[in-house]
Amino acid sequence: MPPYPSREHLLTSVQMAHFVAQGSLRLDAVVPEEMNHQAVSLLNAGIPAVPFGTPLDDAFPPGSFVRRLVELPRIAGALHSLVGPAPTVDHHAVHVRLPREGKAQNLHGDAIIDVRPDAFDVQLMYYPHDVTLEMGGTLSVPGSHLRRINESDIGRYQNLRGQVRLVCPAGTVVFLHHGLWHGGRRNDSDIARHMFKIRFNPTVRQLRLWNTDDINDPRVNDELRARFPWHENATGRLEIYNRVKLWQSLTGNDSFDLDYWATRVSNRPQRVAVVHR
Repeated sequence: MPPYPSREHLLTSVQMAHFVAQGSLRLDAVVPEEMNHQAVSLLNAGIPAVPFGTPLDDAFPPGSFVRRLVELPRIAGALHSLVGPAPTVDHHAVHVRLPREGKAQNLHGDAIIDVRPDAFDVQLMYYPHDVTLEMGGTLSVPGSHLRRINESDIGRYQNLRGQVRLVCPAGTVVFLHHGLWHGGRRNDSDIARHMFKIRFNPTVRQLRLWNTDDINDPRVNDELRARFPWHENATGRLEIYNRVKLWQSLTGNDSFDLDYWATRVSNRPQRVAVVHR
């Protein structure tokens, strides 16, 4: 793959802030129709597995469907913005929900407890055909990705305020932070639902990998301040604090803050006062 997509296809700072706050970024109908038509039969046949840690350039042969998918300009630009050049493939999988299958996935995060405050893996989820509400598209809980859990700790929860069930046109790609709470829903339609995912691991520091021309746009802070219906009053502020710390790392700006949450916590004066007696 070309190591650096053109600047016009990189994410903006506002889009990156949206990802940091929401835990996902959605590109509707970004895959051409002719590729979507090819996809279902290819996914039904299966995509050969690759070993953990295989460089993306080695994982899928040039000209293969998956290689062409990740080289589409907007997808390549988003991927570079999130994990940088030359990521490795953690794993990939084809998920098919059969018509009226009668079962769903538990709500979960795709990691054991992950203590990285300054790095993250990204999952690309591709939907080759329209997904209607009754087809049971992927459910996710916006803003949940920085609340640490151990994979299926939350599996007993069936409905959370503010959860979103994906409804999208054919060719939609969604990028997920690896910690986002999500799960495939039950397919109550007469049509099989397909989804192909790849998890990517970064090999470079995730530092200003996007188009930073709008880094001072007020909408960046607006995105980072987003609150969600499932937030409790106090711990909802903890989620904002966690975003601030991640944004500091992504931008290399340790002084960035929203409403002084991080400033208060990091205040450790080093000057020793002289006490006169």
